[in-house]
Amino acid sequence: MIRHAAFALLMAGASPAMAQDHSMHGMHMPAAAPTATASPPAPDGSAATRSEAGEEPRGTDQPPGSAEAPPVTHDIAAARYFGADAMARAHQAMMEGHGGGTYSQVRFDLAEVQVRQGREGYRWEGLAWIGGDVDRLALRSEGEGRYGGGIEHAEVQVLYRRALDAWWNLEAGVRQDLQPGPRRTHAAVAIEGLARYMWDVRAQAYLSTRGELTGRIEATVDQRLTNRLILRPRVELALSAQDMPDLRTGPGVTEVGLGLRLHALIRPELMPYVGWSWTHKTGRTGRYATAAGEPRAEGAAVIGLATWF
Repeated sequence: MIRHAAFALLMAGASPAMAQDHSMHGMHMPAAAPTATASPPAPDGSAATRSEAGEEPRGTDQPPGSAEAPPVTHDIAAARYFGADAMARAHQAMMEGHGGGTYSQVRFDLAEVQVRQGREGYRWEGLAWIGGDVDRLALRSEGEGRYGGGIEHAEVQVLYRRALDAWWNLEAGVRQDLQPGPRRTHAAVAIEGLARYMWDVRAQAYLSTRGELTGRIEATVDQRLTNRLILRPRVELALSAQDMPDLRTGPGVTEVGLGLRLHALIRPELMPYVGWSWTHKTGRTGRYATAAGEPRAEGAAVIGLATWF
Protein backbone atom coordinates (compact mmCIF):
# COMPACT_ATOMS: atom_id res chain seq x y z
CA MET A 1 0.00 0.00 0.00
CA ILE A 2 2.83 2.34 0.89
CA ARG A 3 4.58 1.39 -2.37
CA HIS A 4 1.48 2.27 -4.41
CA ALA A 5 1.20 5.67 -2.71
CA ALA A 6 4.89 6.42 -3.32
CA PHE A 7 4.54 5.48 -7.02
CA ALA A 8 1.51 7.80 -7.41
CA LEU A 9 3.40 10.70 -5.84
CA LEU A 10 6.39 10.09 -8.14
CA MET A 11 4.18 10.14 -11.27
CA ALA A 12 2.42 13.32 -10.18
CA GLY A 13 5.74 15.13 -9.74
CA ALA A 14 7.06 13.96 -13.16
CA SER A 15 4.02 14.94 -15.28
CA PRO A 16 5.05 18.58 -15.92
CA ALA A 17 8.39 17.44 -17.33
CA MET A 18 6.68 15.01 -19.69
CA ALA A 19 4.54 17.82 -21.18
CA GLN A 20 7.51 19.97 -22.26
CA ASP A 21 8.26 20.65 -25.93
CA HIS A 22 11.18 18.42 -26.89
CA SER A 23 12.45 21.01 -29.35
CA MET A 24 13.52 23.18 -26.41
CA HIS A 25 15.88 20.59 -24.96
CA GLY A 26 19.33 21.97 -24.38
CA MET A 27 18.22 25.64 -24.74
CA HIS A 28 18.19 28.30 -22.04
CA MET A 29 14.98 30.24 -21.89
CA PRO A 30 15.55 34.03 -21.72
CA ALA A 31 14.08 36.01 -18.96
CA ALA A 32 10.82 37.74 -19.78
CA ALA A 33 11.26 41.31 -21.04
CA PRO A 34 9.93 43.96 -18.73
CA THR A 35 6.63 45.36 -19.86
CA ALA A 36 6.20 49.06 -20.53
CA THR A 37 4.44 50.95 -17.83
CA ALA A 38 1.31 52.56 -19.18
CA SER A 39 0.66 56.20 -18.49
CA PRO A 40 -1.97 56.79 -15.86
CA PRO A 41 -5.38 57.56 -17.29
CA ALA A 42 -6.57 61.12 -17.50
CA PRO A 43 -9.48 62.23 -15.34
CA ASP A 44 -11.83 61.96 -18.33
CA GLY A 45 -10.76 58.36 -18.93
CA SER A 46 -8.42 59.03 -21.92
CA ALA A 47 -4.76 58.09 -21.90
CA ALA A 48 -2.57 60.80 -20.39
CA THR A 49 0.19 62.42 -22.42
CA ARG A 50 3.84 62.08 -21.49
CA SER A 51 3.92 65.55 -19.97
CA GLU A 52 0.84 64.77 -17.87
CA ALA A 53 2.52 61.56 -16.76
CA GLY A 54 5.58 63.52 -15.64
CA GLU A 55 7.76 62.53 -18.66
CA GLU A 56 9.59 64.85 -21.04
CA PRO A 57 7.34 65.45 -24.14
CA ARG A 58 8.74 64.10 -27.40
CA GLY A 59 7.73 64.11 -31.07
CA THR A 60 4.21 65.33 -31.71
CA ASP A 61 3.60 65.63 -27.98
CA GLN A 62 5.74 68.77 -27.98
CA PRO A 63 3.93 72.13 -28.22
CA PRO A 64 4.25 73.98 -31.57
CA GLY A 65 7.01 76.55 -31.72
CA SER A 66 8.48 79.21 -34.00
CA ALA A 67 12.13 78.23 -33.93
CA GLU A 68 13.98 78.11 -37.27
CA ALA A 69 14.49 74.75 -38.91
CA PRO A 70 17.92 73.21 -38.49
CA PRO A 71 20.39 73.91 -41.33
CA VAL A 72 20.39 71.52 -44.27
CA THR A 73 23.45 69.31 -44.31
CA HIS A 74 24.95 67.73 -47.42
CA ASP A 75 27.18 64.69 -47.35
CA ILE A 76 29.22 65.52 -50.47
CA ALA A 77 32.48 63.73 -51.19
CA ALA A 78 34.11 66.94 -52.48
CA ALA A 79 33.70 68.50 -49.03
CA ARG A 80 36.52 66.22 -47.82
CA TYR A 81 39.00 67.90 -50.16
CA PHE A 82 37.79 71.49 -50.61
CA GLY A 83 37.30 74.18 -48.03
CA ALA A 84 33.97 75.35 -46.68
CA ASP A 85 34.11 78.62 -48.67
CA ALA A 86 34.69 76.85 -51.98
CA MET A 87 31.88 74.39 -51.27
CA ALA A 88 29.51 77.22 -50.30
CA ARG A 89 30.16 79.05 -53.59
CA ALA A 90 29.68 75.86 -55.61
CA HIS A 91 26.47 75.05 -53.80
CA GLN A 92 25.09 78.55 -54.34
CA ALA A 93 25.89 78.41 -58.06
CA MET A 94 24.19 75.03 -58.35
CA MET A 95 21.04 76.15 -56.52
CA GLU A 96 20.73 79.27 -58.69
CA GLY A 97 21.12 77.28 -61.89
CA HIS A 98 24.24 79.14 -63.02
CA GLY A 99 26.50 76.26 -63.88
CA GLY A 100 28.94 78.58 -65.61
CA GLY A 101 29.30 76.30 -68.65
CA THR A 102 28.53 77.05 -72.28
CA TYR A 103 26.54 74.49 -74.23
CA SER A 104 25.16 74.18 -77.74
CA GLN A 105 22.80 72.02 -79.78
CA VAL A 106 21.45 71.71 -83.30
CA ARG A 107 18.04 70.05 -83.55
CA PHE A 108 15.61 69.16 -86.33
CA ASP A 109 12.13 68.30 -85.09
CA LEU A 110 10.86 67.97 -88.67
CA ALA A 111 12.86 67.02 -91.75
CA GLU A 112 10.41 65.20 -93.96
CA VAL A 113 9.10 64.36 -97.40
CA GLN A 114 5.36 64.81 -97.90
CA VAL A 115 3.63 62.51 -100.37
CA ARG A 116 0.38 63.83 -101.82
CA GLN A 117 -1.58 62.97 -104.95
CA GLY A 118 0.92 64.17 -107.50
CA ARG A 119 1.95 67.13 -105.31
CA GLU A 120 4.94 65.78 -103.41
CA GLY A 121 6.74 68.25 -101.21
CA TYR A 122 9.00 68.70 -98.22
CA ARG A 123 9.07 70.47 -94.87
CA TRP A 124 11.66 71.33 -92.26
CA GLU A 125 11.70 72.84 -88.77
CA GLY A 126 14.96 73.24 -86.88
CA LEU A 127 16.64 75.02 -84.01
CA ALA A 128 20.27 75.79 -83.12
CA TRP A 129 21.28 77.42 -79.85
CA ILE A 130 24.32 78.27 -77.77
CA GLY A 131 24.54 79.54 -74.19
CA GLY A 132 24.30 78.58 -70.56
CA ASP A 133 21.61 77.24 -68.27
CA VAL A 134 19.56 80.46 -68.22
CA ASP A 135 20.52 82.69 -71.16
CA ARG A 136 20.90 81.45 -74.72
CA LEU A 137 21.11 82.72 -78.28
CA ALA A 138 18.90 80.74 -80.67
CA LEU A 139 18.51 80.47 -84.43
CA ARG A 140 15.24 79.00 -85.73
CA SER A 141 14.32 78.09 -89.28
CA GLU A 142 11.25 76.52 -90.83
CA GLY A 143 9.67 76.23 -94.22
CA GLU A 144 8.10 74.03 -96.86
CA GLY A 145 7.97 73.61 -100.61
CA ARG A 146 7.03 71.35 -103.48
CA TYR A 147 9.23 69.35 -105.78
CA GLY A 148 9.27 71.12 -109.12
CA GLY A 149 7.57 74.19 -107.65
CA GLY A 150 10.24 75.66 -105.38
CA ILE A 151 10.00 76.90 -101.81
CA GLU A 152 6.53 78.09 -100.83
CA HIS A 153 7.48 79.46 -97.43
CA ALA A 154 10.77 79.90 -95.58
CA GLU A 155 11.80 81.98 -92.61
CA VAL A 156 14.63 82.38 -90.14
CA GLN A 157 14.51 83.80 -86.61
CA VAL A 158 17.29 85.12 -84.38
CA LEU A 159 16.16 84.99 -80.75
CA TYR A 160 17.38 85.64 -77.25
CA ARG A 161 16.09 82.92 -74.91
CA ARG A 162 15.83 83.15 -71.15
CA ALA A 163 14.67 80.43 -68.81
CA LEU A 164 11.78 81.59 -66.63
CA ASP A 165 11.93 78.45 -64.49
CA ALA A 166 12.70 74.78 -64.94
CA TRP A 167 9.82 74.35 -67.43
CA TRP A 168 9.32 77.56 -69.43
CA ASN A 169 11.43 79.80 -71.70
CA LEU A 170 10.80 83.32 -72.95
CA GLU A 171 12.09 84.31 -76.40
CA ALA A 172 12.42 87.68 -78.11
CA GLY A 173 14.10 88.67 -81.35
CA VAL A 174 13.65 89.15 -85.09
CA ARG A 175 12.01 87.01 -87.77
CA GLN A 176 12.79 87.40 -91.46
CA ASP A 177 10.56 85.88 -94.15
CA LEU A 178 12.56 84.65 -97.15
CA GLN A 179 9.90 83.15 -99.44
CA PRO A 180 7.54 83.89 -101.06
CA GLY A 181 7.64 87.58 -101.86
CA PRO A 182 6.79 90.12 -100.71
CA ARG A 183 9.18 89.53 -97.84
CA ARG A 184 8.49 90.69 -94.30
CA THR A 185 10.59 91.52 -91.25
CA HIS A 186 8.96 91.01 -87.86
CA ALA A 187 9.63 91.62 -84.21
CA ALA A 188 9.10 88.25 -82.52
CA VAL A 189 8.21 87.20 -78.98
CA ALA A 190 7.36 83.68 -77.85
CA ILE A 191 6.92 81.53 -74.79
CA GLU A 192 7.52 77.80 -74.83
CA GLY A 193 7.63 75.06 -72.28
CA LEU A 194 6.14 71.91 -70.84
CA ALA A 195 2.44 72.26 -70.02
CA ARG A 196 0.11 69.89 -68.17
CA TYR A 197 -0.06 66.28 -69.31
CA MET A 198 3.46 66.60 -70.80
CA TRP A 199 2.46 68.74 -73.80
CA ASP A 200 5.29 70.75 -75.37
CA VAL A 201 3.66 74.10 -76.15
CA ARG A 202 4.97 77.09 -78.09
CA ALA A 203 2.98 80.32 -78.51
CA GLN A 204 4.42 83.00 -80.82
CA ALA A 205 3.46 86.57 -81.73
CA TYR A 206 4.91 88.64 -84.59
CA LEU A 207 4.63 92.32 -85.47
CA SER A 208 5.86 93.21 -88.97
CA THR A 209 7.42 96.50 -90.01
CA ARG A 210 4.07 97.28 -91.66
CA GLY A 211 2.20 96.91 -88.37
CA GLU A 212 0.76 93.48 -89.21
CA LEU A 213 0.13 91.30 -86.17
CA THR A 214 0.19 87.52 -86.57
CA GLY A 215 0.66 84.54 -84.31
CA ARG A 216 1.09 80.78 -84.08
CA ILE A 217 0.39 78.11 -81.50
CA GLU A 218 2.03 74.69 -81.68
CA ALA A 219 1.70 71.72 -79.34
CA THR A 220 3.13 68.20 -79.38
CA VAL A 221 3.13 65.30 -76.94
CA ASP A 222 5.08 62.04 -76.90
CA GLN A 223 3.10 58.85 -76.32
CA ARG A 224 5.51 55.97 -75.71
CA LEU A 225 4.03 52.77 -77.13
CA THR A 226 7.09 50.61 -76.46
CA ASN A 227 10.70 51.27 -75.51
CA ARG A 228 11.43 51.93 -79.19
CA LEU A 229 8.18 53.31 -80.64
CA ILE A 230 6.95 56.84 -79.83
CA LEU A 231 3.71 58.26 -81.21
CA ARG A 232 3.80 62.06 -81.47
CA PRO A 233 0.52 63.93 -82.14
CA ARG A 234 0.92 67.55 -83.28
CA VAL A 235 -1.52 70.47 -83.36
CA GLU A 236 -0.85 73.83 -85.07
CA LEU A 237 -2.85 77.04 -85.38
CA ALA A 238 -1.97 80.14 -87.43
CA LEU A 239 -3.66 83.46 -86.65
CA SER A 240 -3.80 86.95 -88.12
CA ALA A 241 -5.21 90.19 -86.71
CA GLN A 242 -5.94 91.70 -90.14
CA ASP A 243 -6.45 90.98 -93.83
CA MET A 244 -3.27 90.77 -95.94
CA PRO A 245 -4.28 90.25 -99.61
CA ASP A 246 -0.70 90.39 -100.90
CA LEU A 247 0.11 87.37 -98.70
CA ARG A 248 -3.28 85.71 -99.41
CA THR A 249 -4.01 85.71 -95.69
CA GLY A 250 -7.28 86.70 -94.09
CA PRO A 251 -8.12 87.71 -90.51
CA GLY A 252 -8.77 85.31 -87.63
CA VAL A 253 -7.64 81.70 -87.57
CA THR A 254 -5.98 81.31 -90.98
CA GLU A 255 -4.84 77.67 -90.91
CA VAL A 256 -5.29 74.56 -88.80
CA GLY A 257 -2.77 71.74 -88.93
CA LEU A 258 -2.91 68.24 -87.44
CA GLY A 259 -0.23 65.61 -87.54
CA LEU A 260 0.42 62.11 -86.24
CA ARG A 261 3.96 60.72 -86.54
CA LEU A 262 5.31 57.39 -85.34
CA HIS A 263 8.98 57.62 -84.35
CA ALA A 264 11.40 54.68 -84.12
CA LEU A 265 13.98 55.31 -81.42
CA ILE A 266 17.26 54.05 -82.83
CA ARG A 267 19.22 56.35 -80.51
CA PRO A 268 17.97 59.35 -78.52
CA GLU A 269 19.47 61.63 -81.16
CA LEU A 270 18.27 59.61 -84.17
CA MET A 271 14.56 58.92 -84.71
CA PRO A 272 13.19 58.21 -88.20
CA TYR A 273 9.43 58.47 -88.47
CA VAL A 274 6.41 57.92 -90.67
CA GLY A 275 2.98 59.45 -90.31
CA TRP A 276 0.22 61.64 -91.63
CA SER A 277 -0.16 65.43 -91.85
CA TRP A 278 -3.30 67.43 -92.61
CA THR A 279 -3.78 71.19 -93.09
CA HIS A 280 -6.89 73.26 -93.65
CA LYS A 281 -7.02 76.95 -94.62
CA THR A 282 -10.02 78.61 -93.02
CA GLY A 283 -12.17 81.68 -93.66
CA ARG A 284 -10.91 84.28 -96.09
CA THR A 285 -7.52 82.58 -96.27
CA GLY A 286 -9.28 79.53 -97.69
CA ARG A 287 -11.06 81.65 -100.25
CA TYR A 288 -7.73 83.17 -101.31
CA ALA A 289 -6.37 79.64 -101.80
CA THR A 290 -9.39 78.59 -103.87
CA ALA A 291 -9.05 81.67 -106.09
CA ALA A 292 -5.40 80.80 -106.69
CA GLY A 293 -6.30 77.25 -107.73
CA GLU A 294 -5.02 75.63 -104.54
CA PRO A 295 -6.97 73.25 -102.29
CA ARG A 296 -8.29 74.50 -98.97
CA ALA A 297 -7.62 71.21 -97.21
CA GLU A 298 -4.80 68.84 -97.97
CA GLY A 299 -3.47 65.63 -96.43
CA ALA A 300 -0.11 63.99 -96.94
CA ALA A 301 1.73 60.86 -95.91
CA VAL A 302 5.08 61.84 -94.44
CA ILE A 303 8.42 60.15 -93.92
CA GLY A 304 11.25 61.91 -92.21
CA LEU A 305 13.89 62.13 -89.50
CA ALA A 306 14.02 63.86 -86.13
CA THR A 307 17.58 64.34 -84.92
CA TRP A 308 19.87 66.46 -82.77
CA PHE A 309 23.60 66.80 -82.27
